[in-house]
Amino acid sequence: MQVTTIGLDIAKQVFFAVGTDRQGRPVWRKRLRRGQVVEFFAQHAPCRVGLEACGGAQYWARQLQAQGHAVKVMAPRHVKAFRRGQKNDYNDAGALCEAACQPAVRGVPLKSAAQQALQTLHRVRDGLVRQRTATVNQVRGLLAEQGIVMAAGIGRFRQLVPQVLEHPAAALSGVLRTVVAEAYAWVQALDARIKGVEQQLAAVSRADAAVARLRAVPGFGPLVTTALVGAVGDGRTFGSGRELAAWLGLVPRQHTTGGKPRLYGITKRGDKRLRALLIHGARAVVRHATRKADPLSRWIRAVQARRGTNVATVALANKLARIAWVVLARADPYAPGRAAA
Repeated sequence: MQVTTIGLDIAKQVFFAVGTDRQGRPVWRKRLRRGQVVEFFAQHAPCRVGLEACGGAQYWARQLQAQGHAVKVMAPRHVKAFRRGQKNDYNDAGALCEAACQPAVRGVPLKSAAQQALQTLHRVRDGLVRQRTATVNQVRGLLAEQGIVMAAGIGRFRQLVPQVLEHPAAALSGVLRTVVAEAYAWVQALDARIKGVEQQLAAVSRADAAVARLRAVPGFGPLVTTALVGAVGDGRTFGSGRELAAWLGLVPRQHTTGGKPRLYGITKRGDKRLRALLIHGARAVVRHATRKADPLSRWIRAVQARRGTNVATVALANKLARIAWVVLARADPYAPGRAAA
């Protein structure tokens, strides 16, 4: 019997594979070491391969695609519904086979090495920002114990900590003064590293043609454009702009029963960091819309008057995601006159 679908349960060193025929009947089960995977699939006839979206899945998807296989990477929550029996490696691989054959189970967008490099820069930046925020909050807490209350925000931290360290009247012990000084120096070092990563992202946004087209969209700076291209590539994985907005969690959450539709807040699915960047960019556009008379600004003010600023911001983020899909998938430059349509 010819194997048409293979479910590959990937791990660090030991991989488990199950092959099924056209009727979904298991044909064989195999246990592969990491070094055997590429050679095994190179010798196998091209077929559909199902993988679970986890660490290393994008790498293995590229490796198997290079061998001529059609790879489908799926979210774990979709695969779990097809597992039969108890949880073990072969049952997981069998579930991947069955899920890969279902058209209703959508795959995760496959990423190139360049896209993952962009995502790496964003992950590094996010980690540095979290370290900086944690350090600032720790120093604020330590100073509050000494009666020195500092307002929230990195700007106030940069302004007041040098004054506290230099002011002779500040009742800081030698140990605490040293700790605060070292924390301030660490924040400055993190600032320099974050700025370096942002300069790398800005260089990419100027050099990449797709990213450069996105820069014309309102609210799309170097961070938003590089994060979006790193996540979705050319956007052709999605059939429409609404599919991209739904994948980003920017569409209303639906609960319909008995023919009575109910819509609630946004679903918040997908990459929360990318969604947050889109909403922050939209918030900047909303803030400046009061001083402009273009069609998009008029649309923003109308939604803002009906539903409030926050709803208008999220609605604009949804609209900008759809515009971005057109710019990426169709290579169509941004047209301000059509933006409010």
